[in-house]
Amino acid sequence: MREQLQEYKQDLENELQDILSFWQKNTVDRENGGFYGKIENDNTIIAKAPKGSVLNSRILWSFSAAYNLTKNKSYLQTAERSFIYIKEHFIDNEFGGVYWTIDYKKKPLDTKKQIYALAFAIYGLSEFYIGSKNEEAKELAIELYHLIVKYSYDNKNGGYIEALTREWKEIADLRLSKKDANEKKSMNTHLHILEGFANLYRIWPDEKLEERIAELIFIFLKYIIDPKTNHLVLFFDENWNKRSHAISYGHDIEAAWLIEEAATIIKNKSLIEQLKKQSVLITDASTEGLDSDGGLWYEYDFVKDDLVKEKYWWPQAESMIGFFNAWQITGDEKYLRQSYSAWLFIQQHIIDQKNGEWFWGIQKDYSVMNEDKVGLWKCPYHNSRACIELIRRMKKIELDSLK
Repeated sequence: MREQLQEYKQDLENELQDILSFWQKNTVDRENGGFYGKIENDNTIIAKAPKGSVLNSRILWSFSAAYNLTKNKSYLQTAERSFIYIKEHFIDNEFGGVYWTIDYKKKPLDTKKQIYALAFAIYGLSEFYIGSKNEEAKELAIELYHLIVKYSYDNKNGGYIEALTREWKEIADLRLSKKDANEKKSMNTHLHILEGFANLYRIWPDEKLEERIAELIFIFLKYIIDPKTNHLVLFFDENWNKRSHAISYGHDIEAAWLIEEAATIIKNKSLIEQLKKQSVLITDASTEGLDSDGGLWYEYDFVKDDLVKEKYWWPQAESMIGFFNAWQITGDEKYLRQSYSAWLFIQQHIIDQKNGEWFWGIQKDYSVMNEDKVGLWKCPYHNSRACIELIRRMKKIELDSLK
Protein backbone atom coordinates (compact mmCIF):
# COMPACT_ATOMS: atom_id res chain seq x y z
CA MET A 1 0.00 0.00 0.00
CA ARG A 2 2.88 2.35 0.79
CA GLU A 3 4.26 1.81 -2.73
CA GLN A 4 0.82 2.46 -4.23
CA LEU A 5 0.46 5.71 -2.27
CA GLN A 6 3.92 6.83 -3.41
CA GLU A 7 2.98 6.22 -7.03
CA TYR A 8 -0.38 7.95 -6.54
CA LYS A 9 1.34 10.96 -4.95
CA GLN A 10 3.88 11.22 -7.75
CA ASP A 11 1.07 11.16 -10.32
CA LEU A 12 -0.71 13.97 -8.49
CA GLU A 13 2.42 16.08 -8.15
CA ASN A 14 2.93 15.81 -11.90
CA GLU A 15 -0.72 16.55 -12.62
CA LEU A 16 -0.77 19.60 -10.35
CA GLN A 17 2.19 21.00 -12.22
CA ASP A 18 0.49 20.31 -15.58
CA ILE A 19 -2.78 21.97 -14.51
CA LEU A 20 -1.13 25.12 -13.20
CA SER A 21 1.23 25.30 -16.16
CA PHE A 22 -1.79 25.31 -18.50
CA TRP A 23 -3.33 28.23 -16.63
CA GLN A 24 -0.10 30.20 -16.55
CA LYS A 25 0.59 29.66 -20.26
CA ASN A 26 -2.90 29.99 -21.71
CA THR A 27 -5.16 32.14 -19.52
CA VAL A 28 -3.19 35.29 -18.65
CA ASP A 29 -4.78 38.26 -20.44
CA ARG A 30 -1.78 40.48 -21.10
CA GLU A 31 -3.75 43.00 -23.16
CA ASN A 32 -6.70 43.72 -20.86
CA GLY A 33 -5.40 42.50 -17.49
CA GLY A 34 -6.20 39.58 -15.26
CA PHE A 35 -7.19 36.33 -16.94
CA TYR A 36 -9.34 35.49 -19.95
CA GLY A 37 -12.99 34.94 -19.17
CA LYS A 38 -13.50 32.08 -21.60
CA ILE A 39 -11.43 29.51 -23.48
CA GLU A 40 -13.29 26.94 -25.54
CA ASN A 41 -12.86 23.19 -25.55
CA ASP A 42 -10.27 23.31 -28.34
CA ASN A 43 -8.29 26.04 -26.53
CA THR A 44 -9.70 28.89 -28.66
CA ILE A 45 -9.46 32.08 -26.59
CA ILE A 46 -12.57 34.29 -26.41
CA ALA A 47 -10.74 37.50 -25.51
CA LYS A 48 -13.88 39.64 -25.13
CA ALA A 49 -15.82 37.25 -22.92
CA PRO A 50 -17.09 38.50 -19.53
CA LYS A 51 -14.90 37.76 -16.53
CA GLY A 52 -16.35 36.17 -13.42
CA SER A 53 -15.51 36.82 -9.80
CA VAL A 54 -15.80 33.12 -8.95
CA LEU A 55 -13.30 32.18 -11.66
CA ASN A 56 -10.84 34.81 -10.44
CA SER A 57 -11.28 33.91 -6.76
CA ARG A 58 -10.70 30.26 -7.59
CA ILE A 59 -7.56 31.12 -9.54
CA LEU A 60 -6.42 33.08 -6.48
CA TRP A 61 -7.08 30.11 -4.21
CA SER A 62 -5.49 27.54 -6.50
CA PHE A 63 -2.21 29.34 -7.03
CA SER A 64 -2.02 30.45 -3.40
CA ALA A 65 -2.61 26.91 -2.15
CA ALA A 66 -0.11 25.51 -4.66
CA TYR A 67 2.49 28.00 -3.45
CA ASN A 68 1.74 27.14 0.17
CA LEU A 69 2.36 23.48 -0.69
CA THR A 70 5.36 23.72 -3.02
CA LYS A 71 6.92 27.17 -2.37
CA ASN A 72 7.17 27.61 -6.15
CA LYS A 73 7.51 31.40 -6.45
CA SER A 74 5.89 31.55 -9.88
CA TYR A 75 2.66 30.31 -8.28
CA LEU A 76 2.74 33.14 -5.77
CA GLN A 77 3.30 35.62 -8.62
CA THR A 78 0.23 34.31 -10.44
CA ALA A 79 -1.76 34.51 -7.21
CA GLU A 80 -0.57 38.11 -6.75
CA ARG A 81 -1.81 38.96 -10.26
CA SER A 82 -5.22 37.53 -9.38
CA PHE A 83 -5.36 39.36 -6.04
CA ILE A 84 -4.59 42.72 -7.62
CA TYR A 85 -7.19 42.20 -10.36
CA ILE A 86 -9.89 41.23 -7.86
CA LYS A 87 -9.05 44.12 -5.55
CA GLU A 88 -9.02 46.71 -8.33
CA HIS A 89 -11.91 45.54 -10.49
CA PHE A 90 -14.27 43.08 -8.76
CA ILE A 91 -14.65 44.85 -5.43
CA ASP A 92 -17.62 47.22 -5.33
CA ASN A 93 -16.04 50.29 -3.75
CA GLU A 94 -19.38 52.07 -3.42
CA PHE A 95 -21.59 49.43 -1.76
CA GLY A 96 -19.09 46.75 -0.77
CA GLY A 97 -18.92 43.12 -1.82
CA VAL A 98 -17.93 41.71 -5.19
CA TYR A 99 -19.53 41.94 -8.62
CA TRP A 100 -20.65 38.68 -10.20
CA THR A 101 -19.16 39.62 -13.58
CA ILE A 102 -17.27 42.42 -15.31
CA ASP A 103 -16.56 42.87 -19.01
CA TYR A 104 -13.15 42.41 -20.57
CA LYS A 105 -12.55 46.17 -20.28
CA LYS A 106 -13.06 45.93 -16.51
CA LYS A 107 -16.53 47.54 -16.40
CA PRO A 108 -19.14 45.98 -14.07
CA LEU A 109 -21.73 43.78 -15.82
CA ASP A 110 -23.81 41.74 -13.37
CA THR A 111 -23.58 43.71 -10.13
CA LYS A 112 -25.84 41.60 -7.91
CA LYS A 113 -24.38 40.35 -4.64
CA GLN A 114 -24.33 36.59 -4.98
CA ILE A 115 -23.25 35.37 -1.54
CA TYR A 116 -21.60 32.34 -3.15
CA ALA A 117 -19.20 34.75 -4.89
CA LEU A 118 -18.35 36.58 -1.66
CA ALA A 119 -17.66 33.24 0.00
CA PHE A 120 -15.19 32.26 -2.71
CA ALA A 121 -13.48 35.62 -2.49
CA ILE A 122 -12.99 35.00 1.25
CA TYR A 123 -11.67 31.51 0.49
CA GLY A 124 -9.12 32.78 -2.01
CA LEU A 125 -8.04 35.86 -0.05
CA SER A 126 -7.48 33.82 3.11
CA GLU A 127 -5.34 31.28 1.28
CA PHE A 128 -3.36 34.08 -0.37
CA TYR A 129 -2.67 35.66 3.01
CA ILE A 130 -1.18 32.41 4.34
CA GLY A 131 1.60 32.52 1.78
CA SER A 132 1.98 36.24 1.15
CA LYS A 133 1.20 37.74 4.59
CA ASN A 134 -0.50 40.53 2.64
CA GLU A 135 -2.48 42.38 5.33
CA GLU A 136 -4.71 44.05 2.73
CA ALA A 137 -5.92 40.61 1.58
CA LYS A 138 -6.68 39.59 5.17
CA GLU A 139 -8.60 42.79 5.91
CA LEU A 140 -10.57 42.45 2.68
CA ALA A 141 -11.53 38.87 3.57
CA ILE A 142 -12.71 39.99 7.02
CA GLU A 143 -14.67 42.87 5.47
CA LEU A 144 -16.47 40.48 3.09
CA TYR A 145 -17.27 38.17 6.01
CA HIS A 146 -18.90 41.04 7.92
CA LEU A 147 -20.94 41.99 4.83
CA ILE A 148 -22.27 38.43 4.46
CA VAL A 149 -23.31 38.38 8.11
CA LYS A 150 -24.83 41.87 8.00
CA TYR A 151 -26.92 41.49 4.87
CA SER A 152 -27.40 37.79 4.13
CA TYR A 153 -27.78 36.12 7.53
CA ASP A 154 -31.33 35.07 8.39
CA ASN A 155 -31.74 36.16 12.01
CA LYS A 156 -35.08 34.35 12.33
CA ASN A 157 -34.38 30.93 10.83
CA GLY A 158 -30.60 30.76 10.60
CA GLY A 159 -28.55 30.33 7.47
CA TYR A 160 -27.91 32.73 4.62
CA ILE A 161 -30.03 34.17 1.81
CA GLU A 162 -28.67 33.40 -1.65
CA ALA A 163 -28.41 36.82 -3.26
CA LEU A 164 -29.23 40.52 -3.04
CA THR A 165 -29.08 43.53 -5.32
CA ARG A 166 -25.96 45.61 -5.66
CA GLU A 167 -27.34 47.84 -2.89
CA TRP A 168 -28.04 44.80 -0.64
CA LYS A 169 -31.82 44.86 -1.17
CA GLU A 170 -34.10 41.90 -1.87
CA ILE A 171 -33.80 40.51 -5.39
CA ALA A 172 -36.28 38.53 -7.50
CA ASP A 173 -33.78 36.20 -9.18
CA LEU A 174 -31.62 34.52 -6.55
CA ARG A 175 -30.18 31.79 -8.80
CA LEU A 176 -26.52 31.02 -9.29
CA SER A 177 -27.26 29.70 -12.78
CA LYS A 178 -30.24 29.07 -15.03
CA LYS A 179 -30.45 25.41 -14.04
CA ASP A 180 -30.81 26.21 -10.33
CA ALA A 181 -34.07 26.60 -8.42
CA ASN A 182 -35.00 30.19 -7.59
CA GLU A 183 -35.12 29.65 -3.81
CA LYS A 184 -33.95 31.67 -0.81
CA LYS A 185 -31.44 29.08 0.43
CA SER A 186 -29.29 26.36 -1.12
CA MET A 187 -26.97 23.61 -0.04
CA ASN A 188 -24.33 24.81 -2.50
CA THR A 189 -24.05 28.35 -1.14
CA HIS A 190 -24.03 27.15 2.46
CA LEU A 191 -21.31 24.59 1.70
CA HIS A 192 -19.06 27.26 0.25
CA ILE A 193 -19.81 29.83 2.93
CA LEU A 194 -18.68 27.15 5.38
CA GLU A 195 -15.58 26.54 3.28
CA GLY A 196 -14.76 30.26 3.10
CA PHE A 197 -15.43 30.93 6.78
CA ALA A 198 -13.32 27.94 7.83
CA ASN A 199 -10.38 29.09 5.71
CA LEU A 200 -10.73 32.60 7.15
CA TYR A 201 -10.59 31.12 10.65
CA ARG A 202 -7.16 29.70 9.86
CA ILE A 203 -5.79 33.26 9.59
CA TRP A 204 -8.25 35.04 11.90
CA PRO A 205 -9.39 32.81 14.82
CA ASP A 206 -12.20 35.11 15.89
CA GLU A 207 -14.56 33.72 18.54
CA LYS A 208 -17.74 34.87 16.78
CA LEU A 209 -16.50 33.43 13.48
CA GLU A 210 -15.95 30.10 15.23
CA GLU A 211 -19.56 30.20 16.45
CA ARG A 212 -20.83 30.86 12.93
CA ILE A 213 -18.81 27.95 11.54
CA ALA A 214 -20.25 25.63 14.20
CA GLU A 215 -23.74 26.94 13.44
CA LEU A 216 -23.28 26.19 9.74
CA ILE A 217 -22.23 22.64 10.59
CA PHE A 218 -25.37 22.21 12.73
CA ILE A 219 -27.46 23.53 9.82
CA PHE A 220 -26.05 20.78 7.62
CA LEU A 221 -26.76 18.18 10.27
CA LYS A 222 -30.29 19.45 10.98
CA TYR A 223 -31.59 20.54 7.58
CA ILE A 224 -29.32 19.81 4.64
CA ILE A 225 -28.26 16.18 5.17
CA ASP A 226 -31.30 13.96 4.69
CA PRO A 227 -31.36 11.63 7.74
CA LYS A 228 -33.04 8.84 5.76
CA THR A 229 -30.79 8.80 2.69
CA ASN A 230 -27.64 10.70 3.79
CA HIS A 231 -27.80 12.63 0.52
CA LEU A 232 -27.81 16.43 0.56
CA VAL A 233 -31.02 18.35 -0.06
CA LEU A 234 -30.21 21.00 -2.67
CA PHE A 235 -32.77 23.82 -2.22
CA PHE A 236 -34.95 25.28 0.54
CA ASP A 237 -37.28 28.17 1.19
CA GLU A 238 -36.32 30.64 3.92
CA ASN A 239 -37.97 28.41 6.58
CA TRP A 240 -35.84 25.39 5.58
CA ASN A 241 -38.69 23.59 3.85
CA LYS A 242 -37.32 21.34 1.11
CA ARG A 243 -37.72 22.64 -2.42
CA SER A 244 -35.92 20.03 -4.55
CA HIS A 245 -35.93 16.35 -5.42
CA ALA A 246 -32.58 15.89 -7.15
CA ILE A 247 -29.46 14.24 -5.77
CA SER A 248 -26.10 15.72 -6.70
CA TYR A 249 -23.53 12.97 -6.29
CA GLY A 250 -20.61 15.36 -6.70
CA HIS A 251 -21.86 17.65 -3.95
CA ASP A 252 -22.44 14.63 -1.70
CA ILE A 253 -18.84 13.46 -1.94
CA GLU A 254 -17.49 17.03 -1.72
CA ALA A 255 -19.49 17.81 1.42
CA ALA A 256 -18.47 14.48 2.96
CA TRP A 257 -14.95 15.75 3.57
CA LEU A 258 -15.43 19.55 3.60
CA ILE A 259 -17.84 19.65 6.55
CA GLU A 260 -15.57 17.42 8.63
CA GLU A 261 -12.59 19.62 7.69
CA ALA A 262 -14.41 22.72 8.99
CA ALA A 263 -14.96 21.04 12.36
CA THR A 264 -11.26 20.08 12.42
CA ILE A 265 -10.18 23.67 11.68
CA ILE A 266 -12.14 25.03 14.67
CA LYS A 267 -10.93 22.06 16.78
CA ASN A 268 -14.41 21.12 17.96
CA LYS A 269 -13.76 17.59 19.24
CA SER A 270 -17.38 16.55 19.70
CA LEU A 271 -18.30 17.73 16.22
CA ILE A 272 -15.23 16.08 14.70
CA GLU A 273 -16.22 12.67 16.05
CA GLN A 274 -19.84 13.12 14.98
CA LEU A 275 -18.82 14.25 11.52
CA LYS A 276 -16.40 11.40 10.96
CA LYS A 277 -19.35 9.01 11.24
CA GLN A 278 -21.56 11.29 9.14
CA SER A 279 -18.83 11.69 6.53
CA VAL A 280 -18.68 7.95 5.92
CA LEU A 281 -22.49 7.78 5.66
CA ILE A 282 -22.54 10.55 3.04
CA THR A 283 -19.64 8.92 1.19
CA ASP A 284 -21.51 5.61 1.08
CA ALA A 285 -24.64 7.39 -0.19
CA SER A 286 -22.63 9.02 -2.98
CA THR A 287 -21.55 5.61 -4.26
CA GLU A 288 -25.07 5.18 -5.63
CA GLY A 289 -23.77 7.44 -8.39
CA LEU A 290 -20.64 5.41 -9.09
CA ASP A 291 -20.40 3.69 -12.46
CA SER A 292 -18.43 0.47 -12.91
CA ASP A 293 -15.71 2.45 -14.73
CA GLY A 294 -14.87 4.42 -11.56
CA GLY A 295 -16.56 7.61 -12.75
CA LEU A 296 -19.30 9.46 -10.84
CA TRP A 297 -22.54 10.32 -12.58
CA TYR A 298 -23.84 13.86 -12.26
CA GLU A 299 -27.35 13.88 -10.83
CA TYR A 300 -30.45 11.84 -10.13
CA ASP A 301 -34.02 13.09 -9.77
CA PHE A 302 -35.79 10.43 -7.69
CA VAL A 303 -39.28 11.85 -8.37
CA LYS A 304 -38.82 11.69 -12.16
CA ASP A 305 -36.54 8.61 -11.89
CA ASP A 306 -34.12 10.47 -14.16
CA LEU A 307 -30.40 9.68 -13.92
CA VAL A 308 -28.11 12.15 -15.69
CA LYS A 309 -25.30 9.89 -16.90
CA GLU A 310 -22.94 12.68 -17.83
CA LYS A 311 -19.68 12.70 -15.88
CA TYR A 312 -18.41 16.21 -15.23
CA TRP A 313 -14.82 16.97 -14.28
CA TRP A 314 -15.46 18.30 -10.79
CA PRO A 315 -17.33 15.36 -9.18
CA GLN A 316 -14.46 13.12 -10.31
CA ALA A 317 -11.96 15.40 -8.57
CA GLU A 318 -14.03 15.49 -5.40
CA SER A 319 -14.33 11.69 -5.50
CA MET A 320 -10.58 11.39 -5.20
CA ILE A 321 -10.59 13.33 -1.92
CA GLY A 322 -13.88 12.08 -0.51
CA PHE A 323 -13.09 8.38 -0.86
CA PHE A 324 -9.53 8.89 0.38
CA ASN A 325 -10.94 10.67 3.43
CA ALA A 326 -13.29 7.75 4.13
CA TRP A 327 -10.32 5.36 3.94
CA GLN A 328 -8.45 7.47 6.48
CA ILE A 329 -11.44 7.45 8.83
CA THR A 330 -12.28 3.74 8.57
CA GLY A 331 -9.11 1.99 7.41
CA ASP A 332 -11.27 0.14 4.86
CA GLU A 333 -9.16 -0.20 1.72
CA LYS A 334 -12.20 -0.28 -0.56
CA TYR A 335 -12.35 3.52 -0.20
CA LEU A 336 -8.70 3.88 -1.16
CA ARG A 337 -9.38 1.75 -4.24
CA GLN A 338 -12.36 3.97 -5.11
CA SER A 339 -10.20 7.08 -4.80
CA TYR A 340 -7.56 5.61 -7.07
CA SER A 341 -10.21 4.35 -9.53
CA ALA A 342 -11.51 7.91 -9.81
CA TRP A 343 -7.99 9.03 -10.68
CA LEU A 344 -7.65 6.31 -13.34
CA PHE A 345 -11.00 7.37 -14.81
CA ILE A 346 -9.83 11.00 -14.92
CA GLN A 347 -6.62 10.02 -16.69
CA GLN A 348 -8.47 7.99 -19.28
CA HIS A 349 -11.47 10.23 -19.97
CA ILE A 350 -11.22 13.72 -18.43
CA ILE A 351 -7.67 15.00 -18.91
CA ASP A 352 -7.09 16.59 -22.31
CA GLN A 353 -3.86 14.78 -23.12
CA LYS A 354 -3.32 16.83 -26.28
CA ASN A 355 -4.08 20.43 -25.27
CA GLY A 356 -3.83 20.31 -21.48
CA GLU A 357 -6.21 20.85 -18.54
CA TRP A 358 -9.38 18.78 -18.02
CA PHE A 359 -12.39 18.57 -20.29
CA TRP A 360 -15.71 19.70 -18.85
CA GLY A 361 -16.83 16.09 -18.94
CA ILE A 362 -18.06 13.20 -21.04
CA GLN A 363 -21.47 12.10 -22.27
CA LYS A 364 -22.91 8.71 -21.37
CA ASP A 365 -21.40 7.33 -24.61
CA TYR A 366 -17.94 8.62 -23.49
CA SER A 367 -17.81 11.36 -26.11
CA VAL A 368 -16.25 14.61 -24.87
CA MET A 369 -18.70 17.38 -23.98
CA ASN A 370 -18.16 20.53 -26.04
CA GLU A 371 -18.10 22.94 -23.11
CA ASP A 372 -15.68 25.53 -21.72
CA LYS A 373 -12.09 24.65 -20.91
CA VAL A 374 -12.01 27.97 -19.01
CA GLY A 375 -15.12 29.93 -18.05
CA LEU A 376 -17.32 31.39 -15.34
CA TRP A 377 -17.58 27.91 -13.82
CA LYS A 378 -14.63 26.06 -15.35
CA CYS A 379 -11.74 26.90 -13.05
CA PRO A 380 -8.53 25.28 -11.75
CA TYR A 381 -10.06 24.87 -8.31
CA HIS A 382 -11.54 21.36 -8.10
CA ASN A 383 -8.78 19.57 -9.96
CA SER A 384 -5.86 21.45 -8.39
CA ARG A 385 -7.46 21.08 -4.97
CA ALA A 386 -7.79 17.32 -5.39
CA CYS A 387 -4.08 17.14 -6.15
CA ILE A 388 -3.08 19.54 -3.34
CA GLU A 389 -5.31 17.97 -0.69
CA LEU A 390 -4.22 14.41 -1.43
CA ILE A 391 -0.53 15.31 -1.66
CA ARG A 392 -0.80 16.96 1.76
CA ARG A 393 -2.52 13.92 3.25
CA MET A 394 -0.06 11.48 1.71
CA LYS A 395 2.90 13.47 2.98
CA LYS A 396 1.42 13.38 6.47
CA ILE A 397 0.93 9.62 6.22
CA GLU A 398 4.61 9.29 5.21
CA LEU A 399 5.73 11.42 8.13
CA ASP A 400 3.54 9.58 10.60
CA SER A 401 4.93 6.24 9.42
CA LEU A 402 8.45 7.41 10.29
CA LYS A 403 7.58 8.28 13.89
